[in-house]
Amino acid sequence: MSTIKTGYWVRVVGGVVKDCWDYKPSDEKMASESGWREAVEVIPDTVPNREYVTTHTFDLSKTPAEIVWSKASLSVDDRRGSLKGQAKSIFNQAVQEQARLEMSDNASESLDLEAVTTARATLTARVAALDAAVTHEDLDALM
Repeated sequence: MSTIKTGYWVRVVGGVVKDCWDYKPSDEKMASESGWREAVEVIPDTVPNREYVTTHTFDLSKTPAEIVWSKASLSVDDRRGSLKGQAKSIFNQAVQEQARLEMSDNASESLDLEAVTTARATLTARVAALDAAVTHEDLDALM
């Protein structure tokens, strides 16, 4: 199935889409520029963590015109890379917070090396678990 969203307008000149808006142009705009017509957006359903929406095409043979999105499969390697990036970001946030505390003018705030060590151990364990995952189901089990 697909999700259909209404409320779009395209301006087609010589069979080519020149404008695509997510609202209806004013009557003045429509009168001064020919080729405006209603459109709908057709978004395919995707399997979470397995597929994603990519590029679109226009089907001008239909009324209303259709903005048709495609989908692609998400590889295990791409998903693993994204999850590693998230883990690294969490680690970076922890380290940045400790750096902020160390640089603080507040004498009661200071760097907690144990917090940095814990964050690093968490990152190392997470990356090792992700590296061991070979299927989407393996990755799902880590969520």
